[in-house]
Amino acid sequence: MKLRSLAMLSFCVLLAACSKVNQENYSKLSAGMTKAEVEKLLGSPTDCSGALGMSSCTWGDKTSFISVQYAGDKVLIFSGQGLK
Repeated sequence: MKLRSLAMLSFCVLLAACSKVNQENYSKLSAGMTKAEVEKLLGSPTDCSGALGMSSCTWGDKTSFISVQYAGDKVLIFSGQGLK
């Protein structure tokens, strides 16, 4: 049973370490990037919403996230919190 718990804990730590929501990827974002370029860098967003040609997508959770606002298909502004 201990081996199973240790394996599960190791998997969770490894999964967290592989997150694309990190300072390194945040620093690669820039205004004017396309949605496709951002998704190639960060993967599929956790949540998106929008209207009238403007949209906002978020990657991560409440404690560690990257938020990107688009005008059409291009990054307008972006922000991050709790990135490591």
